[in-house]
Amino acid sequence: MGYVIFTDLDGTLIDHDTYSFDAAKPALAIIKKQSIPLILCTSKTRAELEKYVKELDINHPFISENGGAIFIPEHYFDFDYPYSKKLKNYNVIELGTNYSILRNVLSDIRKSTSMKIVGFGDMSDEQVSEDTGLSLESARLATMREYDEAFKLLDEDRADELKEIIVSKGLNYTRGGRYWHLMGNNDKGKAVQKLMDLFRKRDPDAISVGLGDSLNDLPMLQAVDIPYLVQKPGKIYDSNISDPRINYVEGVGPVGWNRAILKLLSSK
Repeated sequence: MGYVIFTDLDGTLIDHDTYSFDAAKPALAIIKKQSIPLILCTSKTRAELEKYVKELDINHPFISENGGAIFIPEHYFDFDYPYSKKLKNYNVIELGTNYSILRNVLSDIRKSTSMKIVGFGDMSDEQVSEDTGLSLESARLATMREYDEAFKLLDEDRADELKEIIVSKGLNYTRGGRYWHLMGNNDKGKAVQKLMDLFRKRDPDAISVGLGDSLNDLPMLQAVDIPYLVQKPGKIYDSNISDPRINYVEGVGPVGWNRAILKLLSSK
C-alpha cells in the first residue's frame, strides 16, 4: 500500500502572499525520503510547474491548468498507456480545450455583453506581475497558457449572467484564489482519476491524497481517497466548500499542509 499525494500550489503548498513553501519543508523531506509520488495539480501553466518541479527536486507527473493536461515524464511507468502527444521529455495526456479557442470565446462574451473582463491574454507581463505579486519572470511563465484562461470580472454583480453564458457555449468555469478560469470539459478531479488509474495499474492498493484551499480544488478533493482542506489567510476555510468527506486542517496554506501530511504519515 502506498500513497500518491496530489496538491494545489497557490494558498496550499505555497503561501498565498509570499509564494514560499518553507513552512512545508519538514513534510516535504519525509515525502522525499519515503519516495512518495508528489503530484502538483494546479491552475498554473506547464512553464510555471517546471520551475516548481525543479525547486522541489521532484520527478513525477504533474497536472497543469485545472486539469487541462497531465505531463508524465518518459519511462515513468513501465507499461504502455494512451497519451495525446509527446512534448520535450513528457508523454502528454490532453483533457482541456485549446487556449486560442478560450480566448476567442472570452473576447466574444466581452463584446456582446460589455462586461468588464480582463484576462491574462489582455495583460502585459508587467501588468500580470503587478496584479499577482509575482516576479516579472514568474509572471511571464504564468502567461504561457495552453488550456485555461485566467481572468478577472470587474462587474461582480454580473457573475451569474457570465456563468450562464459560459455554460451555454459548452465551456466551464471555476474560481481560484485570485481569478476566474475559463476552460473546457476538464477539471482537476478528472485528471486525478485518469492519473490514479495508471498508478493503480502499478500498485492496485495505491491510496490517493489531495490537498487544496479553494473552490477550484473541490473536484480534486472529491476524487481522492483522503482529502484535506487547508485554511486561507485569516484562518478561514473557503465558504464555498462543504463536503463532509473533507478533512479540515488547521493552519493557513503550507502550515496546514505540513500538519496534514505529518499526521497522515505518522499514522501509517
